[in-house]
Amino acid sequence: MRSCPVCQAANGETDDFCGNCASYLGWSEPSAAPAAARTGEPPATPSAEVAGPTARPPAGPAKPSGPASPTEPAAEDRATPAPTAPAPYDRGGTAGPDTPGPARPETPAGDPVVPVQPAKPVARRPVVRPVPVTEPSGGGPPCPSCGTPNLPERRFCRRCAARLTPPRHVVALPWWRTRWPFRRRVRGGSGQGLRRLLAVLVVIALAVAGFLLVPAGRALFEDTRDKLGKAAEVGPAAVTASAEVPGHPAAQAADGLSNRYWGAPGLGDSVSFTFGAPFRLVALVVHTGTSAKPEDFRHQARPVRVDLVVASADGKVHSTALTFNDKPGPQTVRLGVSDAVKATLVVRAAAGLEPGRHIALAEVEFFKRT
Repeated sequence: MRSCPVCQAANGETDDFCGNCASYLGWSEPSAAPAAARTGEPPATPSAEVAGPTARPPAGPAKPSGPASPTEPAAEDRATPAPTAPAPYDRGGTAGPDTPGPARPETPAGDPVVPVQPAKPVARRPVVRPVPVTEPSGGGPPCPSCGTPNLPERRFCRRCAARLTPPRHVVALPWWRTRWPFRRRVRGGSGQGLRRLLAVLVVIALAVAGFLLVPAGRALFEDTRDKLGKAAEVGPAAVTASAEVPGHPAAQAADGLSNRYWGAPGLGDSVSFTFGAPFRLVALVVHTGTSAKPEDFRHQARPVRVDLVVASADGKVHSTALTFNDKPGPQTVRLGVSDAVKATLVVRAAAGLEPGRHIALAEVEFFKRT
C-alpha cells in the first residue's frame, strides 16, 4: 500500500494519483536500499572514481602474503628498494609516474585497497507507513474520463486524477430573481414570504400611482402637444346671447370684424358659442370695447372680468375666470380643453359702466390644435 505524501491517505500500490486530494504518488516511492534489503542483493558501493584529495593509504610496508594477483610476482622475488622518504600523493590519490612510493596495502582476500572519496550523504524522503486498503475487485464506480474502476470513497481517479463526482449543475435563475431585492440567493426557501409581500406591495403601489398620475400625465402630454403643435382658427356654428342691445346682436361678436360688437345691457349677461364638432381648444383671443381704434375704444363700457365655461362632448364642464386689460387690441388667453363643443362668456365686471351706457364685446376668436 502507498500513502499520499500530502494528505497521508491510503492508496493502492498501482495507484498513480491520490484518491483524496489528487496528488501525484510517484514521489513517495521507497529508496533502493530498502528494496535491495528485501530482495537480498548487496547494496551498491561508491565508485572508486569519486576519490578525493584527502584519502590516504594506511602507513607501513605491505605484508608478504603471496602474490597479490596472478600477474604480480611473489614478495621474495621483488627487490627491496632503499629506504627513501615517502612522496606525497597527488590530487587523484596516486604517486607520480617517476616517484617510487610505499607498497599498497592489500586486503586478506588479495584485492588491492584503493583510495576513495567519501560520498555525500543524501537524506531520504520519508516514507509513511502504508495503511492496508482493499483494492476494488472491478465493481467500483468507473472514472468518467478513463473508465478505471475506483473505490466508492474516492473523489479522484487513481489513474488520471479526474474528479469522480462532477460539480452539481446550477439552474439559471429567472429574470425577476436577477433584480433587487429578489436577486439574493437563499437556501431552503427562506425569505419566500417576505419576497411575496414585497411583490404585492409593489403591485399595489403601481396601481395607486397609475390611478393618480394617469390624468396628470395625460394633461402634461396634451399640454406639450399644444406647445409644440400649430393652432388654427375655428368658427362657431351658432352664437346666442342671454340679452343684447338693439342693433348689436350676439352674432357680431364672431363675425371677424373688430368695429362691430355684441352689446350686453348689464352685468351677468352671457354670450354662447356652439361648434359643429368637438376639438381641442388651445387658445382664445378677445377684443373688448366698441373698436380697435383708441379714439373709439371708450365710447361704451368694456368687460374686464368674465367667466369662461366650456362644455366637452362627454358632458364635463370646465370653468375658468378670465381677466382683461382695459386697452384696445387683441388679448390672448391660453387654454387646454379637449373635445370642446360649446363655450360661454359671462360678464362679471366692466370698466366705464355708467347709466345710459352698455357693455361692448367686439370680437371673440377660438383656436384649435392641428
